[in-house]
Amino acid sequence: MRIILWVLGLGAMIGAIAEVFLRVKYGLGSPLLYVADTRTGYRLAPNQSLQRRGNRIEINQYSMRGATILPQRPAHSLRVLMVGDSILNGGWWTDQSELLSIKVQRSLETLHLADVRAVEVLNASANSWGPRHALGYVLRFGTFEAQVLVLMLNTDDLFAIAPNSYDLGRNPQYPTRRPPLALWESIARRRPYLPSPELQALHDQPGDRVGVNLEAIRQLNQIVQTAHSQLIVAITPLRRELADDGPHDYELVARQRLTDFAAAQSIPYLDFLPQFQQTHYERLYIDDIHLSDEGNVWVGQALASLIDQVWPQPADEPSPRPMDEPMTDLW
Repeated sequence: MRIILWVLGLGAMIGAIAEVFLRVKYGLGSPLLYVADTRTGYRLAPNQSLQRRGNRIEINQYSMRGATILPQRPAHSLRVLMVGDSILNGGWWTDQSELLSIKVQRSLETLHLADVRAVEVLNASANSWGPRHALGYVLRFGTFEAQVLVLMLNTDDLFAIAPNSYDLGRNPQYPTRRPPLALWESIARRRPYLPSPELQALHDQPGDRVGVNLEAIRQLNQIVQTAHSQLIVAITPLRRELADDGPHDYELVARQRLTDFAAAQSIPYLDFLPQFQQTHYERLYIDDIHLSDEGNVWVGQALASLIDQVWPQPADEPSPRPMDEPMTDLW
């Protein structure tokens, strides 16, 4: 009996040590939480502050990655609203101070823009968001009186499925509540995951997905124009697109459609594929999709330069309130 109690006590002590280690070292047990949204499908739950693997993550009252903001733009300021996927969001691997939006803000601040006392770059993003998610976010919350809205894409986003919340809380990457233990989260993230039939059906849905996403960008541009602001579209390539074989044929077709669309809509457009091809692109990535700190600096400087060229001066008219219904049902 003593041996059994001794083994149980040793097991409990090892478990407690492992629990503390996982919480302190990796931040497990306190994951970023998500909420369902009829516009965006899902978004980060508002008002979160935590650390994951030593990186600080802060989510404000509007599900942005950043500190609490006022919905109205401060006087004599330049406000930029960036909307996008995990490249913009930065995930657990990027500290709050090293986000792409912060790099853009710092680059803009060095330009000493005329009649601008402060620069504010907002970061509305979530993993796997595409153009329809971005449109849904602006329909939900508006433009926050930003003079410039930057839609940040990567090549995969041209093929993004419709916003949905089918696997929210089911997929360990999109939790809706905190696990009871860090050990619990560690085990859950290692279990095999299969999409629900509903989510798989969306992926298998036929039709012109690229065309639908371009239509979402067109509608987003209409909202931005109504708010007397300027839309910019920027797209980063996947790292494999920069290898000798280059993008796949279907990716080249989709990219050309976006290029032609931006020209037809007179939307300032920044394609980083040709720019990355002219440099040692390997150091700009941490994996096949996401940018390194150097990549964020590189892209941030290019975006700041374009924003400086195109941003309109503040208008007297207030920005419109979020729309009650989308102009065309893209969901």
